[in-house]
Amino acid sequence: QVQLMESGGGLVQAGGSLRLSCAASGRTLSSNTMGWFRQAPGKEREFVAGITWIRTTAYADSVKGRFTISRDNAQNTVYLQMNSLKSEDTAVYYCTAVERPRFAVILLDAHEYKYWGQGTQVTVSS
Repeated sequence: QVQLMESGGGLVQAGGSLRLSCAASGRTLSSNTMGWFRQAPGKEREFVAGITWIRTTAYADSVKGRFTISRDNAQNTVYLQMNSLKSEDTAVYYCTAVERPRFAVILLDAHEYKYWGQGTQVTVSS
């Protein structure tokens, strides 16, 4: 059974940085597209960033140029480096992965992803 565990969230001032980590267990996800979504209070879960098994990346327009997604397949871990944080980045951030391996497409719809972590809170104070 695949489990995803996020870490690295917290409280940071606007303009600051955080690095989120997502460690997978249960099976290797080195061949699976993985991503980050976020959900703010009263809003729907939205795509933030994704990375394929061949390290193609995609970002939401709202985070492009500020966030960087990466992966370490040896550690079965995906990261989200968040710089120049804004108050509107405040949300619970979720790590996710698709079920199908070697699928080099980054999907923007949360329903396309099978595996989810519990989420980590990111709060940006202005």
